Amino acid sequence: MTTPPEPPPRPQEQQLPGCVRHPDRPTGLRCVRCERPACPECLREASVGYQCVDCVNEGARTTRQPVTVAGAQAGQTARRLLVVPILIALNVAVFAYTAYEAKDIAHNEASELFRQWGLWPPITAYGEWWRLITSGFLHYGPIHLLMNMLALFVLGRDLEPVLGRVRFTAVYLVSLLGGGAAVFLFGAREAMVAGASGAVFGLMGALAVIVLRLKLNPSGAIGVIAINLFISVTLPGISLLGHLGGLVVGGLTTMALVYAPMRSRNNWQAGAIVAVVVVLAGLILVRDAQFGEVTRLGDIVCWFEPQPDCMRL
Repeated sequence: MTTPPEPPPRPQEQQLPGCVRHPDRPTGLRCVRCERPACPECLREASVGYQCVDCVNEGARTTRQPVTVAGAQAGQTARRLLVVPILIALNVAVFAYTAYEAKDIAHNEASELFRQWGLWPPITAYGEWWRLITSGFLHYGPIHLLMNMLALFVLGRDLEPVLGRVRFTAVYLVSLLGGGAAVFLFGAREAMVAGASGAVFGLMGALAVIVLRLKLNPSGAIGVIAINLFISVTLPGISLLGHLGGLVVGGLTTMALVYAPMRSRNNWQAGAIVAVVVVLAGLILVRDAQFGEVTRLGDIVCWFEPQPDCMRL
């Protein structure tokens, strides 16, 4: 059995080059990038025209990942929130424990943990320095908790991807310390202060700095800060000092992060954060010396500067 001979190629097909990946396929199409002939199967639609598979793959390998204003990679990992949910979970867990201890969700400040973690300047000067941080995870009642956690989520969902997880965490904790330091430096000796508001206001300061760095309209961020400061002044029982301390420290820390020089950026950023913490620690030690000797007998705490005084914890 014989087969008929194949018909001769058409004149037009004889003039067409073969596909670079399939030489047996004549084609009149070309890649707009390398200009090599390619059949329809080997072409992919691009922003302008069509590119061959090889050029598409090469472009994917050489394209740099977008970099945020702080220098963190804005990839899939950074876009998925992690730090914000953890912080919210920690605050909620601490509140639930204090409410359980106090047997009262509305007056959880009666719990023992609240007494051990709350920021009260005399007992902090006595040597319980952890209160400068732990007080930021305590809240007076569910409304106080809800307001701070809502603000943390709204601010954090934008800031964590921009700053990156490590830098966002640093800004949050340093702002928390800044708010506590402001209360310790200038706050009344008779009042115990608690809440994440110092850290939340630090995130507000961070947002304002980033908006300015990206040359966006700052009116929205400034408006949010102004409204919250107004609330801090007008409503009773709110620590304006803690809010202002967190706002200033958060803004300055973020400024150091986003304006760090490109060369050795990570070193500059780490050094700036350490410098802010050292300055705060120095101010805290100066204030501690002003208390003079502080003594404690059970729940009674006494100090001797500027004049002898005692209070019950």
